[in-house]
Amino acid sequence: MTATCDLSNKHCVPCEGGTPALTIEETASLAKSLHADWSLSDDGRFIRREFKFRNFAKTVHFLNMVIWMADKEMHHPDVEFGYGYCHITYSTHAIDGLSENDYICAAKIDALIE
Repeated sequence: MTATCDLSNKHCVPCEGGTPALTIEETASLAKSLHADWSLSDDGRFIRREFKFRNFAKTVHFLNMVIWMADKEMHHPDVEFGYGYCHITYSTHAIDGLSENDYICAAKIDALIE
């Protein structure tokens, strides 16, 4: 079982203000569990992946799957989308940085694409 499978099988837990954001070392370790197309922001506060699709319907279908998963996990990304593309950004706003929840959801999105 790969680390990605481990993360994608986990579930998000509520994260309140006062919980520390992940350290650079923790984000680097968790990043190894994700598809290489996920990128960490320069300030270490969010991760992002850009997806390309053949048409608008496929983009919306993918986005609907992401929305369903995010609602189930109660951890929602920032999303930009249009004809043939969807950009997903994860950050835990309550702590102004990254939490394990962001990586769990990113791994679940990776599993949707595979």
